[in-house]
Amino acid sequence: MKGIITVLGKDHVGIIGTVCTYLSRNDINILDISQTIVGSYLNMMMIVDLSIVKKEFTVLVDEMVELGENMGVAIKMQHEDIFNSMHRV
Repeated sequence: MKGIITVLGKDHVGIIGTVCTYLSRNDINILDISQTIVGSYLNMMMIVDLSIVKKEFTVLVDEMVELGENMGVAIKMQHEDIFNSMHRV
């Protein structure tokens, strides 16, 4: 199972490190990552492998939201299938 993580907000030191540390501690492997900084705003998207994660998906989603709130950015995680369905043209 794959997930799509987006991180949006004002750029500051430690965002990527904090997100990557959380992912590592939860056995989530980053398959692809892209980031853009426009002005002082970060837009990051990751495709991650959730196949060996021990936590429920909804728990991960809630923890990622809380992690983002603690850093002053918005973090969302969606299951790959839902993401693809929402963005199908």
